[in-house]
Amino acid sequence: MIANKNYNCPVDAVLQIIGGKYKPIILYHLLEKTLRFSELRRLIPQATAKMLTQQLRELEADGIINRKVYPIVPPKTEYSITEHGKTLEPIITAMCDWGKFYMNK
Repeated sequence: MIANKNYNCPVDAVLQIIGGKYKPIILYHLLEKTLRFSELRRLIPQATAKMLTQQLRELEADGIINRKVYPIVPPKTEYSITEHGKTLEPIITAMCDWGKFYMNK
């Protein structure tokens, strides 16, 4: 986690963690259920594999999501939200609600 990092304000702290082109979308989907990498790719088709991997690694490093790799062939990797990550649910829900409102204007 980046708890020791210096932030200019609380909003800066939030944006450091969930700011990123696909991080809020990833969290939105993981709040519903555990997903494999290929499932996330299908749900976020505009994200390249490289960018999706980078965003997932950052969320994992910040303790927001878990990554579980199964030692099978072909490799199977699942992503789920951590208890700490679940505390972001009100923020993601508010973003979703505002997005629905904006889209229906």
